[in-house]
Amino acid sequence: MRIVFSSLLAVALTASVAFTQAPPAAGGAKGKAPAAPGMALSSPDFQDGGIIPDKFTQAAAMPVSPKLEWTNVPATAAAFVLIMHDPDNALNKTPDDVLHWMAFNIPGSARSLAGGQSADATLPDGTIQAKNQRGTPGFLGPGNAAINPYHHYTWELFALDAKLTLGPDATRADVMKAMETHIVGKAVLSARFKRPQ
Repeated sequence: MRIVFSSLLAVALTASVAFTQAPPAAGGAKGKAPAAPGMALSSPDFQDGGIIPDKFTQAAAMPVSPKLEWTNVPATAAAFVLIMHDPDNALNKTPDDVLHWMAFNIPGSARSLAGGQSADATLPDGTIQAKNQRGTPGFLGPGNAAINPYHHYTWELFALDAKLTLGPDATRADVMKAMETHIVGKAVLSARFKRPQ
């Protein structure tokens, strides 16, 4: 009871002090600005949690990468890393999930990545596309078999405070290690796919 009474007394004293001070400025208690929203990643080609259209998957003869857009970027972002993978695959077939796309040193000024990216190891803006699960640079479309339940394909975008000093032969482990002390923001987009019956 003594602890409860002491807590109530502390609350009452705090409240009485608050009434003797000037009212808080607009935008939050004690004049503090509200917290900025976190970085967000989206695509105009499908909704987060939705179904990935066939044109971006191995259901198409020549799948293309979707357009990606991001907002609420930290002011200190100097570059971005994009990693697309299939975490569900680790539950079914392999000890590791499947790497579908990894691009790094995307310019810090970028707020989107155009759809239909080429399979070049280095893009004109300096973005480096590392090798995917098949050992080729660039985008590898989702290919989950029709007999399986839907797999959740995940795009992770990391904002970094510095570019990475790595080349196109860098592995996923290399990139993750190099960026671990430079991450200033992260956004995730996920969508589902399995091949048509």
